[in-house]
Amino acid sequence: MYTESQHIEFKPGFNEDVIETLVAFANSKGGRVLVGVANDGAPVKGFTIGQESIQQWLNEIKMKTQPAIVPDAEVIEYEGVAVVELKVQEYPIKPVACRGKYYKRVQNSNHMLSISEMVNLHLQTLNTSWDAYPDPDPTHTLEDISWHKVQKAMDMMKLNGITINETALQFLLKYNLIRDDKLTSAAYLMFKKHDGIDSTIELGRFQNFITIKDTARTQSDILSEIDHVIDFVKKHINKEIIITGEPRNTQKWQYPMEAIREIVINMIIHRDYSAMPDSVVKIYNDKIEFYNPGKLPDEITIEDLLSNNYKSTPRNKLIADFFKHLGLIEKYGSGIGRIINYFEAENLPAPEFKNISGGFQVTVFAPAEEEEDTKESTDVVEKDTKVGEKVESVVENEKSVVEKVGEKVANVVENEKRVGEKVANVVENEKRVGEKVANVVENEKRVGEKVTNVVENEKKVGEKVANVVENEKRVGEKITNVVEKGKRVGEKVGEKRKKVGENSTKNQNLILKNIIKNHNISSKELSAIIGISARKIEKNIAKLKAKGVLERIGPDKGGYWKVLSQ
Repeated sequence: MYTESQHIEFKPGFNEDVIETLVAFANSKGGRVLVGVANDGAPVKGFTIGQESIQQWLNEIKMKTQPAIVPDAEVIEYEGVAVVELKVQEYPIKPVACRGKYYKRVQNSNHMLSISEMVNLHLQTLNTSWDAYPDPDPTHTLEDISWHKVQKAMDMMKLNGITINETALQFLLKYNLIRDDKLTSAAYLMFKKHDGIDSTIELGRFQNFITIKDTARTQSDILSEIDHVIDFVKKHINKEIIITGEPRNTQKWQYPMEAIREIVINMIIHRDYSAMPDSVVKIYNDKIEFYNPGKLPDEITIEDLLSNNYKSTPRNKLIADFFKHLGLIEKYGSGIGRIINYFEAENLPAPEFKNISGGFQVTVFAPAEEEEDTKESTDVVEKDTKVGEKVESVVENEKSVVEKVGEKVANVVENEKRVGEKVANVVENEKRVGEKVANVVENEKRVGEKVTNVVENEKKVGEKVANVVENEKRVGEKITNVVEKGKRVGEKVGEKRKKVGENSTKNQNLILKNIIKNHNISSKELSAIIGISARKIEKNIAKLKAKGVLERIGPDKGGYWKVLSQ
């Protein structure tokens, strides 16, 4: 018994669904429809084939498809029952439509194509891509590109051994970057003179999912953006200096920079520049997320990507080809394998690849031991000081503030005495802590060096403890309480660490609330309700979609909004 698959479909009888499936096969890799077979794969009881049925079906298929397709039709025996097999090959000129609608076969179902998918499918048929056509903005001319940037690209090619004798203008013509006397999208994106929103990449350094420590944005030409993104990443990741005994020491970054560069270049090459959302790079303590508009083609799965079992089809063929001439990439389809190998060589966790929110995201992970500790604010020991910041320089490997302070003071005084007992002795003897520490230094040799660091940061330890005594009665009781309360601070800190989703802005919250009330509400209606321009409404909706909070079901006209989460 057969089962439905990417190339086989069952239909109990002939109807328009059969024609839609044949169109989906024609727009994919071909396939066949068995008419007279139920969805579960069993032959339909009582199914009969009239003398003229098949010819009528073929005429109807021809009339309802554009360009017209005529499948091969044959009566075959299926589990002892006569059924009709309609078979169609991949059509050379795509896309094929059924009554004005376009479909593509994805696994065992038909997928209606969006406008951008139809355009890309047609361009692939012509062995070209979106970026090879004139820039969609009619105001862009040769005056909008930097000839200095063009010359710089020519010099890079010469270094790669490519002979170039043309002028800059002839160079652009030779590499098809000018078409019909107009700049192509590839030429504008690679050499544009001024920054613009059409190539925006948002960059952020996050303390956690809702706390942003640093942000940046690059809207330059896409060749310059490679260095802009990598410089921002280097600014916010760790670097280790390894002393080797050689004249130059070795530098080791928290992540393999060859892999990071490969990811950034792939992100820029394969981005869907016709889509509204921006590319986004988010750097956390333990990972970096690279998000790009434009998901993987339907025929390529994540498993295919990881096993290198696919044929590379760059979304922007002209840009990809030019990057190859510049020596920025080696060949199509090899980048993912190199990225994985770089991380394996450093014994780092494998990167994660996934389609998300209409785009593609690569996540790389740092070694577990290099995660930064989350700062905990406390004023238990001293109300007027930020103990969390002071102790952070002393704390190592997730030790709690109270436990570490206890260890530090214990090292200063005696190895086997508790901090509470030590300070109690200080109070009972009515001596300043500075004097006590001085005595310890004399008795314990290098203990004074340890205390000196504390004295330099906090003036005199004696003054500090005196303030504690004045504010909190007896220091001995104070520290004793701290020790008792701090026994399992690590567990409490762990309970406090929760992942919190990103907050939406006020306008985004208003948009979500109104969409929940009316899933068919339009941007114009939202603009009137919220009081901001329709353009800002679209921008906020795009950001909500990029966050995975909002999804559009169906086309712009006739579809509706779906709120995924808030």
